[in-house]
Amino acid sequence: MYRTHTCGELRITDIDKEVSLAGWVQAVRKFGSITFLDLRDRYGITQLLFGEDLNKVLDNDPPGREFVLQVTGRVSERSNKNAQISTGDIEIAVSSFKILNRSAVPPFSIQDDTDGGDDLRMKYRFLDLRRNTLKKNLELRYAVNRSARNYLHEHHFMDIETPFLIRSTPEGARDFVVPSRMNPGQFYALPQSPQTFKQLLMVSGYDRYYQVVKCFRDEDLRADRQPEFTQIDCEMAFVEQEDILVMFEGLIRQIFKEVKGITYSGEVERMTWEDAMWTYGNDKPDIRFGMKLCNLRFPSHTFTGKPSITSLIEGANFPVFDTAETVIAIAVPGCSEYTRKQTDELTEWVKRPQIGMKGLVFIKCNADGTYKSSAEKFYSEERLKSIAESAGAIAGDLVLILAGAEEKTRKAMSELRLEMGRRLALRKEDEFRLLWVLDFPLFEYAEDDNRWVARHHPFTSPKPSDIDTMIGNDPVITNPAEYLKHPYANIKANAYDMVLNGNEIGGGSIRIYQRELQEKMFEALGMDKAEQQHKFGFLLGAFEYGAPPHGGIAFGFDRLCAILGGSESIRDFIAFPKNNSGRDVMIDAPSTIDEKQFTELQIRLNLK
Repeated sequence: MYRTHTCGELRITDIDKEVSLAGWVQAVRKFGSITFLDLRDRYGITQLLFGEDLNKVLDNDPPGREFVLQVTGRVSERSNKNAQISTGDIEIAVSSFKILNRSAVPPFSIQDDTDGGDDLRMKYRFLDLRRNTLKKNLELRYAVNRSARNYLHEHHFMDIETPFLIRSTPEGARDFVVPSRMNPGQFYALPQSPQTFKQLLMVSGYDRYYQVVKCFRDEDLRADRQPEFTQIDCEMAFVEQEDILVMFEGLIRQIFKEVKGITYSGEVERMTWEDAMWTYGNDKPDIRFGMKLCNLRFPSHTFTGKPSITSLIEGANFPVFDTAETVIAIAVPGCSEYTRKQTDELTEWVKRPQIGMKGLVFIKCNADGTYKSSAEKFYSEERLKSIAESAGAIAGDLVLILAGAEEKTRKAMSELRLEMGRRLALRKEDEFRLLWVLDFPLFEYAEDDNRWVARHHPFTSPKPSDIDTMIGNDPVITNPAEYLKHPYANIKANAYDMVLNGNEIGGGSIRIYQRELQEKMFEALGMDKAEQQHKFGFLLGAFEYGAPPHGGIAFGFDRLCAILGGSESIRDFIAFPKNNSGRDVMIDAPSTIDEKQFTELQIRLNLK
């Protein structure tokens, strides 16, 4: 055996044992006639002591950083104990050693506070993965995976694999396509999700399915996206929405308990999509803190169930508010003492291209009961007080107000709210708040194409109360200017998203399972009968053979791990990720292929 123990295993109770260890050299410290060496493996670090005799051997052939060593020796008690590592009470008095392999000088230090930049560490990812930080990330990923599998197994779900080479049916992001050598001119696609296959499994009678599965989307990348990513993909038959919510709340509670040691005992809050958009400005709100949005003006077609308080800002001849479609405020706690420099900096922040607002109005709710504002030329102190109170402000708060086009302003205020939450340390990494967002619109209006598109995907069922509306009306929009009056504009989806700390970690729906309704959905999305049959004839045909009611959910596995690990980027929790250009710089992929492969595939490259 190369080793009898790992480098993280030995303790004070192992004193005087003869052991063998194997691992990588972390550090070498020479003190006169003796040398201390830290040996590292996946499990930890153990200090080695080379006495005077072996020290002479080391002088002739010194092992450097990342050399692979095998050592044999006796476990001894350390005189200078190290409480920072689990083996810090002992060391190995080495009697013999062997260099198993040598290492070039690493391009960066293999330690938590490494001196390697992102690009360099991505190129040498196999070295980066030796660092304790990434090791902990992959251990957490494995723990989440194991916990999820155990829960689903206990609840009678079967792990069933589905194909990776399927047909292209793009309805959202672009597909990755794979040419078929045996079928010249034809292509497979890599699945964006196993959606149709898991529905077919429900038709087949496998009423509880799951997979921890790779999915592929050819889309622009950012910190929380990769061209290939992993889902915990689940489907159940003979269920309604409530069954799904209860089942998968249980899954996340178990993961919290087993992975983070957190007992999430409270109810998971539920919120409609409209309330989320009204209250927080987006459909995945971070509910760890307040600062709820207050719309001082909004179009009559938006959030019709909310009371209007437009009178608070009207009649003051303030052009910024008078000409705006929407005026939105938030109350930032404890910031009334912000200086002019600080409010100017916030104004510049909202003017950045990624936010895109023209300016920012503020009201200071001073502790002495006075109100100061950048708009005080137009509004009396009494009206400023009323506006501030309508936003939920109290003495000591700072009210921030944005005005402009509805969608842009709401999105900008949502971003500003999150930014202020970050600055005030209200978005705590060690606090976890779950939320279900429900009752999404089934359709969105695509203005450029003057047609409906599915907000989730084309297999999502409408709410039962809206099925007759969908079947009984023509989806064609005859007057684009009045699309909001079309019956389809108010149809709600039987869909749900699970949100954790402002991130969507899972989404799903009750599916369509009747052929007539599925055909109506395809029709609404602009597919004629021929296109429906060409793309989805296999699914429509399956629905004629006793398809049961069914629904499911898919969790973004990489993102869930990143949140639990306190990271902004899912790349930190993937062993071999791509960079923001979709490249694996370690193996230099994607790459060209040789002419012989083009010939076999009967493909000619046409680069312009």
